[in-house]
Amino acid sequence: MSGQNLVQVKIKLPVDIKKWVEGEAEKNMRSQSAEIVFALKEKMDRQRAQK
Repeated sequence: MSGQNLVQVKIKLPVDIKKWVEGEAEKNMRSQSAEIVFALKEKMDRQRAQK
């Protein structure tokens, strides 16, 4: 994610989602922020493919 135009966002997550993000990030050797960005990009790609 370095070298990109980034903005900081503060969000509140339910505990179960936070734990899932932590686990996925560790499993994929990414930061939690990178894991959230990855998940959101996947969702964006799926939505674009449906249109």
